[in-house]
Amino acid sequence: MKSNIHSLCQCEAISNPIIESPAFPEEGRNQEIHMEPIRSDIQSGYDKVASAYAQAFIDEQAKKPMDHEMLQRFADETHGKGIVCDMGCGPGQVGAWLNEHCGVKGVIGIDLSPRFIEEAHKLHPQIGFVQGDMLDLEQPDNSWAGVVAFYSLIHIPHDQIVDALKEIKRVLKPGGLLLLTFHIGSDIVHVDKFFEQDVSMDFVMFQPDEMEGYLRLAGYDSLETTVRGPYAPEVEHQSHRAYIFARKPGE
Repeated sequence: MKSNIHSLCQCEAISNPIIESPAFPEEGRNQEIHMEPIRSDIQSGYDKVASAYAQAFIDEQAKKPMDHEMLQRFADETHGKGIVCDMGCGPGQVGAWLNEHCGVKGVIGIDLSPRFIEEAHKLHPQIGFVQGDMLDLEQPDNSWAGVVAFYSLIHIPHDQIVDALKEIKRVLKPGGLLLLTFHIGSDIVHVDKFFEQDVSMDFVMFQPDEMEGYLRLAGYDSLETTVRGPYAPEVEHQSHRAYIFARKPGE
């Protein structure tokens, strides 16, 4: 197995990400985590904000050149191999970029929020979007050539990440490609207001080497990690980001 890390940081070192830690009792970090209430909170929260979120991020991808580069590479490496999935697709902007700018015709999108799926259908009717849970996908084994998971794991507790990655690997074909992104950090940020709506959502950050460890535990290999600093404040939240390519063994 190999792991390559490329740094493209535009600001300070990634060991000191900009996102601040919330006020958060230490014992809270070690509480037993039950996924059913978390799923309910996340689905409810995104259902409430789906319309406003979709409008706010409608042209997000156009402003992020590193995303373009990574998505084009993903498209090139999965070309002609089958369906690819935009996992945790939200209103569908990543899958749409793959389809409209990277030449990927066989794109589907999956999200936990039914309202997000409605927004995605309205904005990108040429793509098939379905409601689903990344921890329990209704797909046969070895179904997809690739999965992009852009910030899709940020609501899953650390002790459930390996399970989520294993479920994604299950539905990838042998040799299938995963491209995932996440905010770099060590914090769990709790949000009670999102797009002026009352929600209860935790945003989980990871260190690159930590996520690489989870990927290896889940059975992936050929890991390649790229990190970057944030774009301008008007473009995105001021956190450092990581992109990881990983493969399901077997090709």
